[in-house]
Amino acid sequence: MKPTQTAGSAKPPPTAKQLAYLRSLANRSGTTFTYPRTSAQASAEIKRLQGLAQSSQADRTREQRAVQRDLAERPDDASQIRRDELRGYGSSARWASDASEDRR
Repeated sequence: MKPTQTAGSAKPPPTAKQLAYLRSLANRSGTTFTYPRTSAQASAEIKRLQGLAQSSQADRTREQRAVQRDLAERPDDASQIRRDELRGYGSSARWASDASEDRR
């Protein structure tokens, strides 16, 4: 029995070729996929991705650059860390509101 299989499941895991093809199809169509647990799930996901329209390399590159630019330029992003939230620098940086430091 393979490590990815349990005693009650005899379903084979996805093959390396299926996973590589899934990544290729997802990249080609500019989408993502749910990681399959079985070979049958991988086959179903391959069929789904094959049915999607192929986006051009130029479109994928433009979209990737737009996302990178948005992540770098949006100062109003709620997940961005502000200077007043940290103490220290580099590997010694800590959250300014860290309760364990307040006890020292």
